[in-house]
Amino acid sequence: MRVAIRVRPGASRTRVGGRYGDALVVALQARAVDGAATEAALAALADALGVRRRHVALVTGATSRDKVVEVDDTATRGDAAARVAELLDA
Repeated sequence: MRVAIRVRPGASRTRVGGRYGDALVVALQARAVDGAATEAALAALADALGVRRRHVALVTGATSRDKVVEVDDTATRGDAAARVAELLDA
């Protein structure tokens, strides 16, 4: 399953939830330096979805705030779409 995310680096705390257009917002304490924010965003999304980090992969947007990630559906037992919908409304 592919998920569009909008990364907001430099936030006061890391959190996943909310909507930016059609994308899921991932606010991070990490700064956008040397890919730290991208890695932190993938880890935060994996944690929010209840999967291991290795089940979340970056598809596009390595240097952009707008990213598309692939979540392994088999790891989420088909529950990822429902969880993403909940997070979008948070």
